[in-house]
Amino acid sequence: MIFSLFRRKPQRDTISALYGMIVAQARLPVFYRDYTVADTVNGRFDLIVLHLALVLDRLTVEGQLDPAGQAVFDRFCEDMDDNLREMGISDLKVPKEMKRMGQAFYGRSKAYLDALNDRRALVSALTRNIYGGAPSASEAAPRLADYVIAAAAALKAQDLGAIAAGDVQFPDPAQIPVSGA
Repeated sequence: MIFSLFRRKPQRDTISALYGMIVAQARLPVFYRDYTVADTVNGRFDLIVLHLALVLDRLTVEGQLDPAGQAVFDRFCEDMDDNLREMGISDLKVPKEMKRMGQAFYGRSKAYLDALNDRRALVSALTRNIYGGAPSASEAAPRLADYVIAAAAALKAQDLGAIAAGDVQFPDPAQIPVSGA
């Protein structure tokens, strides 16, 4: 009981700000215009998952998600629940959809993070998950992979405390050059 007094819990405002930065980055028009990610519910979900996975990976220390990371993940779950309800999903179906979304999050996160050091594998994971295997992905997925690698490197260079305090900096996706496969 007394140890909980010493455990630092992240402030809700800080977590909302950090999650808001993740969502804002994922919703940049450049991803939908230049990277040809589908501007649909699924496309937006996939980009949020991608950015969230990168931030949570950075907030993992010695195999444990730090309290801010757990709070951001919880905020993501709340947001997804709220969005399902706003879309008119019935109360009885929300848990089933949340389970499906959770499985999608964990599967995609693992695929992206496992492939960070293998650009070809990352391109394959992005093609499959974000582009649904569409032929148009052959040009866009390599550029998105370059962005993901740059974002992971940028997050790794940032102070963990600053990120946990709500200050996260992503690279500008418009500055990632168009490259070949």
